Amino acid sequence: MRRGGPSVLGIVLAGGEGKRLMPLTADRAKPAVTFGGTYRLVDFVLSNLVNGDILRICVLTQYKSHSLDRHVTTTWRMSSLLGNYVTPVPAQQRLGPRWYLGSADAILQSLNLIHDEQPEYVAVFGADHVYRMDPRQMLAQHIESGAGVTVAGIRVPRSESSAFGVITPGSDGQTVEGFLEKPTDPPGLADDPECVFASMGNYIFTTKALIEALHRDAEDENSVHDMGGSILPQLTDRGEAHLYDFSSNHVPGETSRDQGYWRDVGTLDAYYDAHMDLIAERPAFNLYNRQWPIYTHSGQLSPARFNAGGMASESIISAGCLIRGQVTRSVLSPGVVIDPGAVVQGSVLHDNVHIGRGAVVRGAVLDKNVEVPPGATIGVNPQRDAELYTVSKGGVIALGKGQRVP
Repeated sequence: MRRGGPSVLGIVLAGGEGKRLMPLTADRAKPAVTFGGTYRLVDFVLSNLVNGDILRICVLTQYKSHSLDRHVTTTWRMSSLLGNYVTPVPAQQRLGPRWYLGSADAILQSLNLIHDEQPEYVAVFGADHVYRMDPRQMLAQHIESGAGVTVAGIRVPRSESSAFGVITPGSDGQTVEGFLEKPTDPPGLADDPECVFASMGNYIFTTKALIEALHRDAEDENSVHDMGGSILPQLTDRGEAHLYDFSSNHVPGETSRDQGYWRDVGTLDAYYDAHMDLIAERPAFNLYNRQWPIYTHSGQLSPARFNAGGMASESIISAGCLIRGQVTRSVLSPGVVIDPGAVVQGSVLHDNVHIGRGAVVRGAVLDKNVEVPPGATIGVNPQRDAELYTVSKGGVIALGKGQRVP
């Protein structure tokens, strides 16, 4: 935090495999997956923390972390003169020859970071969600309540509860009375029986409470050593857990449409839908809020260029793209080339994808360096697509990094 405020260390949990997002995570950790043309998923949580004056941040990594480590070290350079930093921290096996057993174990094995910094509070945030949030408002509630941990929650339909950790709030609206990990039939909220509070995976701890909880968890042989599945239920049972309602959070420059927007993009369908949220005339999530920017680094590229009758509508076109075909309702990352006569509709194309002359791509996500030959089709013949590519439950077609298209 800024000088004079409470001291806070940010810890970003970025070690997940992201199996449900395959093939995009076949060669990289989920937080390193491209989103919105030029960003990586990790940029959203880091931007929120930095915009909220949490300027000392450790990013805990584990699986396939090279791309993520490189992005963090080359993009997120803070002022060393002021002692600020964003640094990737790989699994170090400090407590023995084992990798992280879960997110709680990841922090337990990295307690040296907390001991070295000696913060009053620790903000433990997930790395793979798309949203804007001012963490200072959550911190203020946490300090006022005197809780051991405050967890951010968002209302979701009760029918979707099996995808989340579900928080049961007390009558005061803040105390956490119960926590269920991905329940199939949880009770609804008192004021809205068809909704529940889902955990966003963002926690603020009083440092002493966090360290003690981690040590208790480490001694429990039956624990899964997870922040949501182990630490939060433990502190809930002790009466030390409080809820922060994300709907009360406001950031500068927000619109009535994107206030309170949060998406877990852990599946191909959710990832695709979140991209479609970006491209409307009044987008559900506005990337162009300059008062609360999402930071990234997209390299030194020339502006996008349109030739030979090329056109794009309702789309995001990044720098370095060359458009000579037709693009509609799509998001294009830097360096994408669309040849004459090619048609791209409702798709997400990552860096340096090349769509050949006369090819058709519909409802697809193509990872970087995919080349679609002239005249080829994706999203036209469902049976053929299912034989050749990954197809999600919702019908999104996905090609991995450099995957060959016949």
